[in-house]
Amino acid sequence: MKKYKIALIKGDGIGPEIVDEAVKVLDAVASCCDFDFAYEEVLMGGCAYDITGDPLPQETITTSLNSDAVLFGAIGGEKWDSLPREKRPESGLLRFRKELGVYANLRPAVVYDELVNASSLKPEIIKSVDIMVVRELIGGIYFGEPKGRDENKGWNTMVYTRSEIERIAHQAFKIAQKRDKRVCSIDKANVLDVSQLWRDVVTEVSAEYPDVELTHMYVDNAAMQLVLNPKQFDVMLTGNIFGDILSDEASMLCGSIGLLPSASIGDKIGVYEPIHGSAPDIAGQGIANPIATIASASMMLKYALHEEEAANKIDRAIKRALSEGYRTKDLAQYDAKEVCSTSEIGSIIANYAAKCKH
Repeated sequence: MKKYKIALIKGDGIGPEIVDEAVKVLDAVASCCDFDFAYEEVLMGGCAYDITGDPLPQETITTSLNSDAVLFGAIGGEKWDSLPREKRPESGLLRFRKELGVYANLRPAVVYDELVNASSLKPEIIKSVDIMVVRELIGGIYFGEPKGRDENKGWNTMVYTRSEIERIAHQAFKIAQKRDKRVCSIDKANVLDVSQLWRDVVTEVSAEYPDVELTHMYVDNAAMQLVLNPKQFDVMLTGNIFGDILSDEASMLCGSIGLLPSASIGDKIGVYEPIHGSAPDIAGQGIANPIATIASASMMLKYALHEEEAANKIDRAIKRALSEGYRTKDLAQYDAKEVCSTSEIGSIIANYAAKCKH
């Protein structure tokens, strides 16, 4: 029997609760798919700082790099906001991504038919929306030098190299080949030199994928078009800061940020996590929605472990739970047959995923 080594980073706030439910579902689906998991829990975020004085201990990096994949919850909270920036949980996360070389962040935004009324947009606008945002994750303005501040000024630098653009563009085109074969590259080339380089290099890379249609769009227009006509998009390719903003906007088309997963992949290892934060205000209450983390576990099976059958079982189990009216508190007003706790919805999905046929 195959055994996969998974590094677990539960993190802060609701992180431990939602990761526990994803592990429950992973173990359930493994039981009928002839493989097993060996988990090793490591620290990152505020909890890591409290114990070690560092939001990203070296042990976490080492263990992650020696694993088949990383399943991650969420980090941060007001408790640590007064720390020096380099000691804050978010700084640990940025450093973690850089150390692991996970340069491509994949964020699907899929509207479930069962939750079409959960969106703030009209059902006819968002029904059947299925977008993949491909965001460059370890370059751009979050990592560019120089950066700093004094009493009267703060500065950051947006930098992209040709090689950084090429590798993320290849990821986007390869993903598009397995979808609807359309890539829309998002930039601000009308005013930013770095964006003009982005546009030029993406266009060059597109020549290697003649079966994929490439279009370009300025980021401000893309933000508007996501609300006006989201179904026009298949794969959205963009840089770090633009992708950070647009993927959160895309998530709200789907009704709840608690539904959407992500994968951060590179040449060595992948990190799989929900796109939402640690929500410390609801931590420990058993009301957090674990579906985004469970769906991230499905992406882990697909992209890191190549266990497509098991990934499909989880995806179908999530859809079945929603179609039968099981909802967490954040979705309770949308055709709920039963409002479930974090653990209850995890158990329902795990039970469905464990069935060899749906």
